[in-house]
Amino acid sequence: MIAKGVTPILNVSDIKQSFAWFHKLGWTKGFQWGTPPTFGSVCSGQFEIFLCEGAQGGRGKSTFARTTGHEGEESADKGVWMSIWVDDVDAIHRRCVEQGLEITWPPTNEPWGVREMHVRHPDGHVFRISHGLEGPEAE
Repeated sequence: MIAKGVTPILNVSDIKQSFAWFHKLGWTKGFQWGTPPTFGSVCSGQFEIFLCEGAQGGRGKSTFARTTGHEGEESADKGVWMSIWVDDVDAIHRRCVEQGLEITWPPTNEPWGVREMHVRHPDGHVFRISHGLEGPEAE
C-alpha cells in the first residue's frame, strides 16, 4: 500500500465546543455536516482532522494533571494521541497559556532530540506538539 494521505478522526462529545477549542489552538474550521452538525473538520496548513460527535473512536479524559512523567500516566486518557510538528513549540505554548488550554506537559527538551509539550482536548485527546532540536540545544 502507498498511502496518499491520512486523516485522523476524533470522537468528540460536542462538535461546536471542539471547533472552538481548536480555534484557540490556532486551527480553522474546514467544514461541518448535518443539522445540527455532528461531523466536520479542522485544518492547519495542509493538514486536516475530522471530528465526529459521539461516534467513530473513543474518548475519555483522565484525572491526571500530567500526561507523562512521574506525576502522569500515558495510558490514562482514552482519546487519541497525536504528534503535531511545528516550527516553535514555545510560541505554541504561549498561545495555549493565553487561550486557557490544558497543558499537561510543559515545553521540555527530550532525550530523543525534540522539544515537546502536551496539550489535552476536553475529551481526552492528547496532542504532542514538537519541533526537532539541533546543535547545542539538542545536547
